[in-house]
Amino acid sequence: MFYSLSHSLPLVSSSFVTSYQRLIHIPTALQHRTRGKQYPSFIISRNSSSSPSSMEISNPPAPQRRLAQYHPTIWDHKLIDSFTTHYTYELHATRLESLKQNVAKTLLAASTSNKGSSASTCSVLKLIDSMQRLGVAYHFEQETDAALLSLVSSSTHGTTDDLHTVALQFRILREHGISISPDVFNKFRSRDGSFKDSLSKDVEGLLSLYEASHLGMPGEEEDHVLEEAKSFSTRNLRQLMVTLEDDNLLKQLVEQSLETPLRWRMPRIEARNFIDIYERDNSKNLALLELAKLDYNLIQSVYQMEIKELSRWWRDLDFKNKASFSRDRLMENYLWAMGINYEPRLSECRSGLTKFVCILTIIDDMYDVYGFLDELEHFTQAVCRWNMEAKEELPEYMKPVYAAMLKFGNELADNVFKNNGLDVLPYIKKEWVNLCKSYLVEARWFYRGYTPTLQEYLDNAWTSVGGPGALLHAYLLQGLGCHLTKTSLESFKHGSQIVYWSSLMTRLSDDLGTSKAESERGDVAKAVECYMEEKGTSEEEAQHYINDLICYSWKKMNEESAKTSGIPKSIVKMSLNMARTAHSIFQHGDGIGTSIGVTKDRLISLIANPIPIYHEHK
Repeated sequence: MFYSLSHSLPLVSSSFVTSYQRLIHIPTALQHRTRGKQYPSFIISRNSSSSPSSMEISNPPAPQRRLAQYHPTIWDHKLIDSFTTHYTYELHATRLESLKQNVAKTLLAASTSNKGSSASTCSVLKLIDSMQRLGVAYHFEQETDAALLSLVSSSTHGTTDDLHTVALQFRILREHGISISPDVFNKFRSRDGSFKDSLSKDVEGLLSLYEASHLGMPGEEEDHVLEEAKSFSTRNLRQLMVTLEDDNLLKQLVEQSLETPLRWRMPRIEARNFIDIYERDNSKNLALLELAKLDYNLIQSVYQMEIKELSRWWRDLDFKNKASFSRDRLMENYLWAMGINYEPRLSECRSGLTKFVCILTIIDDMYDVYGFLDELEHFTQAVCRWNMEAKEELPEYMKPVYAAMLKFGNELADNVFKNNGLDVLPYIKKEWVNLCKSYLVEARWFYRGYTPTLQEYLDNAWTSVGGPGALLHAYLLQGLGCHLTKTSLESFKHGSQIVYWSSLMTRLSDDLGTSKAESERGDVAKAVECYMEEKGTSEEEAQHYINDLICYSWKKMNEESAKTSGIPKSIVKMSLNMARTAHSIFQHGDGIGTSIGVTKDRLISLIANPIPIYHEHK
């Protein structure tokens, strides 16, 4: 089963669910790719008319205790305690502030110099894009908003004929929730709708067009423009790759984008990678580069303090011995929290979210592998009761897990009440109940030998992936010490659609990365296997179909994130980042279950190794 952001329902109104019960019309290009097949209704509706958990399945296999044989953690407590850095905010605060002021002045100067000219527009956009990719844009939110509004209000806005500038502007404006139509690309198209052949050698322009094409939304009348843009840019970039020198900076950028578009990348990983790329850029801003390096190292010092404290918490729980059947993955679970919220000020949120994921990991493995069905039924009932008395009716191995879940949930509720005067325990309890009920559905499928249809599976699995639970907990944890109110908590409901699409993408990415290992282990069928069984297709065709669902889900995410009211910005940001983190973790296989490859390298880079800064200022 999935690693463990698993299983929970958000606060969804019945009217919202009803509004989604309609047929989706797939864009023509997507129909061709999926060979005329329509997406099942799980893409529209989150409830299923069938009840897979109550189906009569004959000849169930005899119960037997299973073990997944996960490898031990590669991050012991002594290793984590050894993390150190000489970068601290106390020592480097003055230099950090000086660099921030320098970059802010540069952005202001670029916004006002030759205002409205093509060169000025491109300069502003490239600076904002670099700040975002370097991971320092959070320092300049007001300045960036002002620069973009000034750009949009300019009388010469949109008049340039440079493909790179137009595509870069389209992407950045949409990333910031500013409305812009794909019509801006019509000037680059022939009468038949295809992009002009004269653009086929413009590497920089094609790369910007490729990245812009991933900001498309369903339902746009011009949607085919972006699909054509994606096809045209992809085809020509691949052809141009063979003509570029290996050490060419553009070739490296193209390679990375064709593997993973910028829209899908985890922010912290992108920041680390782009720092190296930006350093090779002849047009780089030296103050911005130094700021990016210093900021990266200072944030890393915060991560080190957090993971050391979490290591002590994890060691005290002693689940290495009390739940030896489960994955021991503190550092990897912290990667989820870092991916969803990376800014230094959100330390309490990251720590709490890591605890949430760690406890879920154990519960996931308990339902997925180790527990007998009758034990899992009892555990689910105990979670519904939500009291320590229910613990006494559980098997011994379940008691510490149940106690840890209860303590974590109750302590979070107490902290929110002390800081904000709100009783959020019903929200927290609901997420854990939905989590375990969702797990139980899959356990029943497994024990009864039932392979669900893809719709049945995803109607349950978008919840069991744990995205809704993780995002609600992150929202509550963000609100500690801030202005979390009854109204703002209720507004979380308005984000239920973006939570759904983010969770669906997280599940699909997870399944693509883990299904092979879990299938060999004999776990319950995942999305790929369900589709193969239902449609009688090959594994390759099923994977292709799931990838198409991921692309469509990103379009829905783009649509939801562009809405200007009703959805808290923090929910939009965290939903996008959760999907990006899932893609990163499962891009090369199961980055949690087997965490000794790419995941290990990324954690070393993100937490242990600072970036050298030459000519440092004291």
